[in-house]
Amino acid sequence: MSDNETEFEEQPPEALPLDAWHRERGARMVPFAGYEMPIQYAGEHGGIVAEHNWTRESASLFDVSHMGQLSVSGEKAAHELEKLLPSGVANLPEGKMRYSLLLTEAGGIIDDLIVTNTGPHYALVVNGACKWDDIAHLREHLDDDVTLTHFDDFALLALQGPKAAEALEAIVPGVSELTFMTAGLFQFDGQHIWVSRAGYTGEDGFEISVHQNYARALADALVADDRVHPAGLGARDSLRLEAGLPLYGHDLTLDTDPVSAGLSFALSKKRREVGGYFGHSACLMRLEEGGCTQRRVGLTLEGRQPGREGAQVFSGDKQVGTLTSGGFSPTLGHPIAMGYVDAEFAGEGTSLEIDVRGKRLPAKVAPLPFVPHRYMRKGA
Repeated sequence: MSDNETEFEEQPPEALPLDAWHRERGARMVPFAGYEMPIQYAGEHGGIVAEHNWTRESASLFDVSHMGQLSVSGEKAAHELEKLLPSGVANLPEGKMRYSLLLTEAGGIIDDLIVTNTGPHYALVVNGACKWDDIAHLREHLDDDVTLTHFDDFALLALQGPKAAEALEAIVPGVSELTFMTAGLFQFDGQHIWVSRAGYTGEDGFEISVHQNYARALADALVADDRVHPAGLGARDSLRLEAGLPLYGHDLTLDTDPVSAGLSFALSKKRREVGGYFGHSACLMRLEEGGCTQRRVGLTLEGRQPGREGAQVFSGDKQVGTLTSGGFSPTLGHPIAMGYVDAEFAGEGTSLEIDVRGKRLPAKVAPLPFVPHRYMRKGA
């Protein structure tokens, strides 16, 4: 758990716009990122493993309204964002999305996010546990000529799985024409909604931004389809772990950098040369000089006992790393984990051991993702 989450949870958690909707469906609610969030549901299709498997087979509806939905607008919006993000923003075509990072001058990761060129403005979706810190950071460093808006009256729903496109197309015509990392404005029941084809499960899917007043009607329409069932945080976490996707506050923190974290693709090649953004010098040094002492890797474990966050990784008697995420993989049928290990032990196939409650569990460095992504890319 990140420090940000801890700070939030010292205060009474807020209710999601669909709080009552979740409870009506037997959701077990837990505090997360300042909100009460559904971790899993009751009923025939409920439970973390069942929800995980249904996402792989059909389509699941996740409520991710805790995320921060922001926009930056004004003539200088792209220029100002490029002071803070290592990814290209000015060259991002309308309707296209890009993964990016907020960095400190030392190259530490403040947050990871998605930026989209909507046409009128640039939309940012940031992590729920970090959004207030992100907003403060943006307000401090963006020029007064641009406008930062927080859409705190909008819900965000994620429909994920191989049947997500056909289920959403049935009630929102035209969305199936989107491809991975593209977005557009659509209508549902006479209301404008913003739909992007992306997600956090490794499966094809969509994230739908809808005003909170219409979120229930949209959720009801989606789960009325036999292909769609609700799913909670538990399945979301096991799916993203199988997909090899890092979670901020766990696999990414202020103490990690993009190169060590395996996120060098977010440092666009052109901008590496030109610079001009926070953390550029520190990231360039790590890229050019191999200045990373540790690397984020995947690990597969033998048996059925998983290694959890914080478990130490050993090579012989030497501690060489620490797990940042771990759990049992329902898809693969064995435990998997991610963590940081010393660079010399980061090679695929390297045999290591993980200390779990004083017991050493054999593990091997494995390529990420553990389960192949099934995004709907252009031309696929």
